[in-house]
Amino acid sequence: MKEIKRDIYLNKLINRRENNLVKVITGIRRSGKSYLLDPIFKNYLISTGVKEDHIIKLELDKQQNKVYHDSNLLDNYIRSCIKDKNMYYVILDEIQLVNDFEYVLNGLLYEKNIDIYVTGSNSKFLSSDIITEFRGRGDQVKIHPLSFSEFSSVFPGDKYEAWNEYIMYGGMPLILSKKTDEEKAQYLKELFEQTYIKDIVERNNIQRIDILDALINMLSSSVGSLTNPQKLYDTFKSNGEKELSLNTVNMYIKNIEDSFIVNKSHRYDIKGKKYIQTPLKYYFTDIGLRNARLNFRQQEENHLMENVIYNELLIRGYNVDVGVVEVREVDKRKQLEVDFICNLGSKRYYIQSALNLDTHDKIIQESKSLNNIGDSFKKIIVVKDNIKLWRNDEGIVIMGIQQFLLDKDSLDL
Repeated sequence: MKEIKRDIYLNKLINRRENNLVKVITGIRRSGKSYLLDPIFKNYLISTGVKEDHIIKLELDKQQNKVYHDSNLLDNYIRSCIKDKNMYYVILDEIQLVNDFEYVLNGLLYEKNIDIYVTGSNSKFLSSDIITEFRGRGDQVKIHPLSFSEFSSVFPGDKYEAWNEYIMYGGMPLILSKKTDEEKAQYLKELFEQTYIKDIVERNNIQRIDILDALINMLSSSVGSLTNPQKLYDTFKSNGEKELSLNTVNMYIKNIEDSFIVNKSHRYDIKGKKYIQTPLKYYFTDIGLRNARLNFRQQEENHLMENVIYNELLIRGYNVDVGVVEVREVDKRKQLEVDFICNLGSKRYYIQSALNLDTHDKIIQESKSLNNIGDSFKKIIVVKDNIKLWRNDEGIVIMGIQQFLLDKDSLDL
């Protein structure tokens, strides 16, 4: 298999190089955190003239390095490798295995010629609050599963075959090494059961694993649909679950979010310029994992495509909300949905996801909410069809999903 280039994350590390902070590589397990640091980042350092003996790397999950799980011995080892005043790059994989690791890393930051990069793969490092361990001296780089562009760059077929594979099995890097559909499905199911759920249960001392399991399945089924904890709780109650509390449902959903399995997107009233706290939408970090939870049933391509677009926007660094536009129709108010509002600095885009625009009525339907926004920010409809980019009479840009995903500048075309 060809090497997968992960330039988005490499550039993030390059931009953070020698910033006197601990670079913490976080993200869902098996998304490529270790691979990003070695070989990708390590090779970059060497290419810029850094000598190999100035790169101190320890894989702390290896038997020969188990002695360094003692924080004092790890600290002594790293300091013993510093032979001169030139910059040393410390790369520590599976840092959570070290007792009191945060004290070691914070102490090393006082040395002016040490630049630190760490990853971790247990529940502690899967948590979204890991950065607080470094008391304001941590710099998080969140890595996602493969984007469609990364996936298709090494997929041994054309981009249409790649799309069909991607929306079925997702972008976990190891999927590309699996030969058969059976192997791919088994890998994703086992990853969920033996890794993600196990981590959540251990980290949070989950008592009702059956409820956790059911919640994950409910979130899998509701991708692209509005929901909230109350609605999910009501479903449990209607099914005869009498001992469950709404607080437990809220807590378990938060646990799932903290493990980077799902992301939630709040609704934003575009004209009223305010957030609507409920209902909201949940999207899976990897669409293959979502499909595996449902045994590859419920393959509604419109919802899967919406999830892929959402993930792509996050990968590009945007803050993403679900939009609401209120309009008046025949003396009554009606709320129209804008799939995504994405913001980055002064940039803002409104995006609709549509499988096709094959009729005039469909074009009117998908454009209606965008036409009622009333500001001058760019408005885009992304369709599955392989079409040439065009603008309609209202100035809305219509482009195909392949162009949107494969051109990193597609939002500015």
